[in-house]
Amino acid sequence: MRHGKAGFKLKRDASARRSLLRGLVTSIISGETERVMTTVPKAKAAKPLVDKMITLAKADTLHSRRQAASFLHTPEAVKKLFDKLGPRFSSRNGGYTRIVRLGWRKGDGAEVCMLELVDAKLIKRAEERKKRREDALKEQAEGGQPEK
Repeated sequence: MRHGKAGFKLKRDASARRSLLRGLVTSIISGETERVMTTVPKAKAAKPLVDKMITLAKADTLHSRRQAASFLHTPEAVKKLFDKLGPRFSSRNGGYTRIVRLGWRKGDGAEVCMLELVDAKLIKRAEERKKRREDALKEQAEGGQPEK
């Protein structure tokens, strides 16, 4: 029985599992599309690690940079993480990634999914909508007609 044994083994020993997950996280962060296609168990294992890296990037201290650099494979991934992804998700409290299931792989029948970062455009659009709503309420409270 596996009572109290959290985590995913992924049919690998500890070093192979760590290397696999580090590679997935590095691919998501450094990739141009910020997404990777993999199996569902691998995506579920990598998702908290990607979220942890982005949370480190929001702090942007020397210590957090060194922690991220010790986990990610490439310096380019660390640079992109702290220069682009940290500020992009600064106003969001968690939930930086999503898993989209795509179906089953033809060769072995494994369930395939796409692990991707949440689209920043949607976040920005929601913030703009919130700002417009606040401006309209402020304008209405002053007695004027809200602008359209």
